[in-house]
Amino acid sequence: MKASLFLTLAPVVFAAPALVKRAAPTVVAPSPAATVVGRSLLGVDTFNGIPFAKSPVGPLRLKPPQPLTSAVGRVDGTGTPRACPQFFFSVDGGSIPTDALGQVLNLPLFQQITNAGEDCLTINVQRPEGTTKDSKLPVLFWIFGGGFELGSTSMYDGTSLIAESVKQGKPIIFVAVNYRVGGFGFMPGKEILADGSANLGLLDQRLGLQWVADNIAAFGGDPDKVTIWGESAGSISVLDQMALFDGNNKYKGKPLFRAGIMNSGTVVPADPVDGEKGQQVYNKVVAAAGCSSASDTLACLRSKDYTTFLNAANSVPGILSYNSVALSYLPRPDGRTLTESVDVLIQKGKYAKVPFITGNQEDEGTLFALFQSNITTKSELGTYLKKYFFPATDRAIVDGLIDTYQTITDDGSPFRTSLLNNWYPQFKRLAAILGDAVFILSRRLFLETATAVNPDVPSWSYLATYDYGTPILGTFHGSDLLQVFYGVLPNNAAKSIRGYYFNFIYNLDPNGNGLMTWPKWKDGRKLIRFDDDRNSLVGDDFRSDSFEFVKKYLKSFYF
Repeated sequence: MKASLFLTLAPVVFAAPALVKRAAPTVVAPSPAATVVGRSLLGVDTFNGIPFAKSPVGPLRLKPPQPLTSAVGRVDGTGTPRACPQFFFSVDGGSIPTDALGQVLNLPLFQQITNAGEDCLTINVQRPEGTTKDSKLPVLFWIFGGGFELGSTSMYDGTSLIAESVKQGKPIIFVAVNYRVGGFGFMPGKEILADGSANLGLLDQRLGLQWVADNIAAFGGDPDKVTIWGESAGSISVLDQMALFDGNNKYKGKPLFRAGIMNSGTVVPADPVDGEKGQQVYNKVVAAAGCSSASDTLACLRSKDYTTFLNAANSVPGILSYNSVALSYLPRPDGRTLTESVDVLIQKGKYAKVPFITGNQEDEGTLFALFQSNITTKSELGTYLKKYFFPATDRAIVDGLIDTYQTITDDGSPFRTSLLNNWYPQFKRLAAILGDAVFILSRRLFLETATAVNPDVPSWSYLATYDYGTPILGTFHGSDLLQVFYGVLPNNAAKSIRGYYFNFIYNLDPNGNGLMTWPKWKDGRKLIRFDDDRNSLVGDDFRSDSFEFVKKYLKSFYF
């Protein structure tokens, strides 16, 4: 009896539940009209590859992005969006790490995998499943990094962030924008200036923000509650967006964003787009493209086929090379989009006065000092910095900066590791200088200046140390992508940083939800220090001699 009853009931008890096929999430975006069909997975709706500008090809290559003026129609938002053309990795003979990396990543197979091409100006939107057009969720607008040479939205899936925001009771809409990088987005030169075509990558980002203002409500987002967030070059771009057009972030009479978060990057003082450094880059690209004899070299560049122009644009040194962060391509003042160097714009108060968070990884420079192993003395270090970074700067000033990093035990990065981790004789000193000049001390200078100019605009700052002990690299540049963006380790750092950010996105203040109080930077110049198991406060006064030196000779250290 029991056996027959079991056999009778077994199919009922153990039957798999019926699968209910859910209709694909679909949104009708109004401007320009587009019906975007997405996909749902793990509680998140994803809409990828939505066009927000005309394809920048042919006569629109090396031109400011053009808004779409006609209906887009149906958009399949379920695939992987195309990346904008990527910068090849440099291949330095005699530098084993760079040579090996470059040889692999420059293979045609890898370049095809990146799915890159000029028709790339698209935007991704992700939201919690069940969001409707009436939800009015705050929006987190992501700008990727990559030294203004690399990166795409396809590398950054916001599913984990959205899931955590829902879990913490502060659901968000995540938006990621593709923008042109390398020579396609940041070509310098007097010809570019005369054409009104400088800083195209920044203008791509700005047009993406305008698309959000016009369309995000249809996806359930609140266009009045947009926070812009970036890492590395994306973080620098956040400040550039604050300074663009002398701080005018209005569109149709309303601000495009109300707050900013900057992970590893703020002020990068730069020479004009038509200055000597920029012109050298332009001239080399023109020569590599076979355009030197053309009467109009810029028109010649626009006329070249894709591969020819890509190879020419990539003929200058890249970021993962001996030249390191002496970047060929970066935002430069052009008198229109960035009317002056960003440090000057901050001093003059010509930037959007919005609350912001900014901070650093403790060892920002280690990744960029891996490939200069031939530098064995302080004198050779001075020669390197002057040649590749500051050719117009008096050698005595360069040596003076180096002298503020007295010992690798106290002033060498990875910091707080005594004599350990010195990859080559000047590695820790160079890593410290590059990390401080480009990221850490420039952040402090920005905070000091912004606080003096606009003391009523709140700001908070941090120092991440959660990867302390990683050999050679320490808490290296970009490691926050693993911890903060993707949350790969469910530790204190990932949970609390995300918690502070969600609070900030909602309330323009990172404090709340039982987290340790994070004081505003102006209230004692304190940083919150994020370790893997706890948070604490530290003074933002370390390496003060180096800071005062850079501050005194700032104009000597323009990029």
